[in-house]
Amino acid sequence: MYDSTAYLRYLFYKVLSPGLKRLTSDPGVTMCPMMILLLAALNSDFTAALPDITTGQNFIVAFPENIAYYHPTPPQNKVRITALYDNTNVGIRQYTYDYREVKMNAGDSKEFILDTRLELANANISSSTLQLTSNNNIAVQAISYRNNSVQTALVIPTNKLGTKYLIPPVPSIHGTTDIDVTVYVTERAPFKLIIVNIDKRNTVTLEGNVPQQVQLQPNQTAQFWIQQQDGLRSVTAQEPVTVLFGHTCAIRKDCTCGMLFTALPPTQDGNLNFFIPPTLASIDGSTFLLPSDQQPIKAFDPNSPVVHSASAVILYRPGLLLPLIADTDFAACFVVNSIPDMQTYAVILIQSQYSNGVQVGNSPLQNPQWQPLTGTDYVWTQFNIVAEKNIIWHKSSTMAVYFGGTKGSAVFGNPAPIISKTPDYRGCVLTPEVLQIGEAAIDWRESIQYCQSKNLDLISISTTDFQTHIYQKILQIKSNTVQEMWIGMRRSSKTGQWYWLNNDTLTNTNWDQGEPSTLNDGQCASMHLSGGSDLAWCDEDCCKAAYPVCYSDPVLLKSSAL
Repeated sequence: MYDSTAYLRYLFYKVLSPGLKRLTSDPGVTMCPMMILLLAALNSDFTAALPDITTGQNFIVAFPENIAYYHPTPPQNKVRITALYDNTNVGIRQYTYDYREVKMNAGDSKEFILDTRLELANANISSSTLQLTSNNNIAVQAISYRNNSVQTALVIPTNKLGTKYLIPPVPSIHGTTDIDVTVYVTERAPFKLIIVNIDKRNTVTLEGNVPQQVQLQPNQTAQFWIQQQDGLRSVTAQEPVTVLFGHTCAIRKDCTCGMLFTALPPTQDGNLNFFIPPTLASIDGSTFLLPSDQQPIKAFDPNSPVVHSASAVILYRPGLLLPLIADTDFAACFVVNSIPDMQTYAVILIQSQYSNGVQVGNSPLQNPQWQPLTGTDYVWTQFNIVAEKNIIWHKSSTMAVYFGGTKGSAVFGNPAPIISKTPDYRGCVLTPEVLQIGEAAIDWRESIQYCQSKNLDLISISTTDFQTHIYQKILQIKSNTVQEMWIGMRRSSKTGQWYWLNNDTLTNTNWDQGEPSTLNDGQCASMHLSGGSDLAWCDEDCCKAAYPVCYSDPVLLKSSAL
């Protein structure tokens, strides 16, 4: 018997990814207002669903035209890159303008200011894109600001992109969309779509009253006005793309305008639940929800903070388009970064019974002010980001985390980059643990060999926390036929002392009553279910048949990088 999910992870991380293979041995017998951006890991496979993680090795980023505040100075466009592994080499290619390489180690988080010529301006078709390549997974956030207009956006790996996107309704914005819309006046221009192609020739179709089609070369972008009479409903493409939705300079207040863009999530089938912390909304009642499934625009009601939709929902408030996080897309580990000279914060949403397990770096979240989410068993809190980088993770549950901030009167934000969807009491998981119970009962020596054939080890359970953790996992995956299981512990033939195969210190044990027996009795350790569910240990004849418990440790983000 085995955990099929864990085994698939094993196949990917242990077999298909050579860089993650490890040798094993047998010591016991003789191992935003958002800006846009887009995305990454250039694989031939992709999924039309929200991403499990938002780290990758290849990214392409497009920067829409930014003429906020009609300001005479050019905007500053940049990306922030966070490395998860040591010896990470990142290539930064700015169209034909510049190429450079940087070396980063786990936990490094750096900003890179980009050539202003990368801005798309108003060209219908453009090749001005930023391409990032890395030998290890990295997290990327895009930032654009001009005067007090700030846009941030999460950069998603391209293997998480889709070929179909539903277009949300255009919000009503005083001075921009509620008067005569014209392409000749910037702040009264229509909303627009920006299609960003990846690494293959592509045909993209805009479905509506009159379908529109465009042919794109690798790494090209195309811009389309969203005119009311066109009735645009969706974007479909032969190859994966990213779709940006927004406005070049939407009116905010006091006769000022600012860039307003977000990246649309790919179409996702199913009934999605969105739990909305009220702190994401503006206090003046000007927050609206833009569902992509043809439902009408809805004003946000803090007394009814749950929205059900068949596809993505975008939150709009003046200056911000924010993709909301569905409960199916909650995760266990995120990275958030401060931005110099701006006030930045994180918003965490989690089920109330798990609120005590939130960690920031190597410590529990300090003095959180948890607020109930009306009508649900969820709570939320907001805390200021002080350090340059914060890793937010949970020991046993998943949650939603938003990054946000202010600069003057402007507000910006995006869903926080996801490092992992797998909770673990030991830290932020880069590669999940693998736990497998053998298909047949065999002796102890054969159990070692069986596990090694799977690139796993016969399990050593040397700490109390790990015992609790692994027992819960075993009880979830074992079958009714499994009653006795071999673990990686035996007596030394020289000293008679028990030892773990992985050489951990033998301090915390779970021997059954009257166990272990004398030196003349069993020489190998098993655990059993016959006495209940505590998986107590017994000494047994090493030739007895029992089911091997095979295991591989997770790869965690280095504690020094948290």
